[in-house]
Amino acid sequence: MADTVLPQGAGYGVVVGIGLFFSAFMIGLTAIQARYTAFSPKNSEEFTSASRSVKPGLIASGIVSAWTWAATLLQSSAVAYKFGISGPWWYGAGATVQILLFAMLAAKLKLNAPYAHTWLEIVGVRWGRIAHIVFMFFGLATNIIVSSMLILGGSATVTDLTGMSTIAACFLIPLGVAIYVVVGGMRSTLLCDYTHTTVLFAIILTFIFTVYATSDKIGSPSKMHELLAAASAAAPIEGNAKGSYITMRSKNGLIFGVINIIGNFATVFQDQAYWQRAIASRPASTVKAYLLGGIAWFAIPFTFATTLGLAAVALRGDPDMKILTPADVSAGLPAAAAAAALLGKAGAAALLVLLFLAVTSACSAELIAVSSLLTYDVYKEYINPNATEAQILRMGHAMVAFYALVCGLAGVIFFYIGVSMGWLYTFMGVILGSGVAPIALCITWSKANKWGCIGGALAGFAAGIIAWLVTTSTLNDGVINVQTSGGDFEMLAGNLASIGVGAIIATVSSLIWPDNFDWESTRAINKPASPVTHAREDSKSIASDEKRAAVSEKAASVAGDSFDVSEEEDELDPVSLNKAFKFATWSSLILFVILILIIPLPLFFSQVVYGTRGLTAWVVIGIIWTFCSAFAVVLYPLWESRAALIQISRGIVKDIFSKGSGKYVEKKPSSSA
Repeated sequence: MADTVLPQGAGYGVVVGIGLFFSAFMIGLTAIQARYTAFSPKNSEEFTSASRSVKPGLIASGIVSAWTWAATLLQSSAVAYKFGISGPWWYGAGATVQILLFAMLAAKLKLNAPYAHTWLEIVGVRWGRIAHIVFMFFGLATNIIVSSMLILGGSATVTDLTGMSTIAACFLIPLGVAIYVVVGGMRSTLLCDYTHTTVLFAIILTFIFTVYATSDKIGSPSKMHELLAAASAAAPIEGNAKGSYITMRSKNGLIFGVINIIGNFATVFQDQAYWQRAIASRPASTVKAYLLGGIAWFAIPFTFATTLGLAAVALRGDPDMKILTPADVSAGLPAAAAAAALLGKAGAAALLVLLFLAVTSACSAELIAVSSLLTYDVYKEYINPNATEAQILRMGHAMVAFYALVCGLAGVIFFYIGVSMGWLYTFMGVILGSGVAPIALCITWSKANKWGCIGGALAGFAAGIIAWLVTTSTLNDGVINVQTSGGDFEMLAGNLASIGVGAIIATVSSLIWPDNFDWESTRAINKPASPVTHAREDSKSIASDEKRAAVSEKAASVAGDSFDVSEEEDELDPVSLNKAFKFATWSSLILFVILILIIPLPLFFSQVVYGTRGLTAWVVIGIIWTFCSAFAVVLYPLWESRAALIQISRGIVKDIFSKGSGKYVEKKPSSSA
């Protein structure tokens, strides 16, 4: 394609070259982990859950990375382009509150099923096989939709900037990711998340300072205000106060906010990727990790879209700015167009790398998540209940590779159907929303009624589809296709019906016919018969003490995640976990009210159009928040892992100066006692 900013080779260079570089980098980190620490990815527990020992900073970084999809960068900028400054707020706030509220589920997970591998294991033990299969549909459908959005957004932008084949991009993007996930498992995924998040913030800050400080096209918030005011006068936005881009009074922005909130409840509460991080986290710090991760993540879509999304509006008419069609906007291309207009090939290349890192990092989370579901909830549950450790690990590896292929196929199918990332983003709540309340109730409420929750999920699914199609037909003279069905009101009707019907049926039936579930059966899931729990026989107490010492010594020198047996027992104390749940409940609900009600709604109803000082304050708040987020998920994980980094460094130095002496060796308990 002659009119692309970058040559086609650049697309293949980024997708294949950087993809394989990160694979090699992660394989190297995994080798270092295996040599200098007590953790080996050859253990299935380590492969799927990082031995449940990861500290909050790295988990928070992983949450930020897993939640930074292609849509986080592209769709947020597209709604800024369509609705003005309200778009970034509703995207950021509307997708942050779910992570914050998930902290409650994470606390209950540690209390009610501390050794589970997947959330579906809990559903199966509590409600049986029918519920397990029904909610498996919702779980896998969530993963497929999320993965498809990643691949669609990534491939559309790569093609737009470089002319690379969309089909090739769909298959090559997951390829490199699958390599390092197969080799390193969950801990490798978290380390990759951290490195991606670090580069992500560096590039985002580069764009922020280019647009608001150094660019000769914009260069300051006051110039941005001037250009947005001119754009508002030239092409007013229907439904916005005075047609302005610089107001929170946006009717369509508010509708998008509602759709965004509902859809993202579905993709957080039903996505194994977020449960996986809760499972991998140390019990005492799970809540902290999710609250920290949610607050830190908000800055990415909010500030990025307030930067490149608004820049795409401000630069309309600029000779370097590509003219965007509605299809381009739906595909999430305003950010790419603005980056190329501002910085030419350097801007396009930076956005390409940024997007690739976001897509591959989130894709790695999806690969390990689906691998866990297929391994534990399909293979071990229905095919080989007596699977050995080696068989489980082998199946985990195979399922990562299998799902990488599925990701590519799903992306190609949606591409040929004509479904864009933006369409899929607003649609996800229609078919997934009905499972949100039943799943949350299953994990947190002993009185949740089995058949009411199953029925609510199925009835809500049907209600969402019906409401979406009926509204589409009614508003478009009976015409139902990809274009007519993607409107704001059509998607709003389907989203509201799906989550509303599912929640009402599940809750009301549980209040009328409450169950009285004993959590002991879920607490027994995968419970280890080892010193981690208690010595089983007093007659073997000495041997148990020796084992305990060995396990403690081994865990104490784990890569920055020092975590001995007594600590684990303390952290699984029900009193402490109930306190954590209460803290998560109050803090997440307070933040929900602030982000969704107290801040945006008064600004919406006031109909204020911001002046230069108002927009400047808006931008400065975003920049400050971005810096705080970067400290929280880039610098804090380094600080909390300082002991591990020192340990690994010492091992490397020993190997360099005295070959072979740096390798970690498990200390044997003394036999002379």
